[in-house]
Amino acid sequence: MMSFKEQMERDLDSVFLNTDEFADIHRVDGKEIPAVIDKDGIVKLKKGQVIGMAESDMLLMAKVGDLPPQKSPGSFFNVDGREYIVESWNVNAGLAEIALNQNRRRS
Repeated sequence: MMSFKEQMERDLDSVFLNTDEFADIHRVDGKEIPAVIDKDGIVKLKKGQVIGMAESDMLLMAKVGDLPPQKSPGSFFNVDGREYIVESWNVNAGLAEIALNQNRRRS
C-alpha cells in the first residue's frame, strides 16, 4: 500500500505533469522537462488573490526533481529560450510553483 506522499507524487507524474493531460515539454535552464505554464492564473493573481505574485508574467509548475536547485528572487531563469527573473519559488508536495517576470533590460 502506498503512502499519501507516494500517491501524490504518482499523481503529479500520471495526471498533472502528464503531457497527454496538462503539461507540455518545456526547455527549463537547458533541460527539457514536463511543466505547466499558467499565464491565465497570473491574471487572477493580479486581481489580488495572492500577494507577492501580482506583478508576475508567468507561473511555471514542475516537479522539484526535474528542476535545477531552487533559485532566489531576482535570479535569472531561462524558459524556452527566454530569460526571466524569479519573483518567487514555492515548493509544496514535490511541486515547484515559480512566479516569473520577463527580463526587460533596457539598452
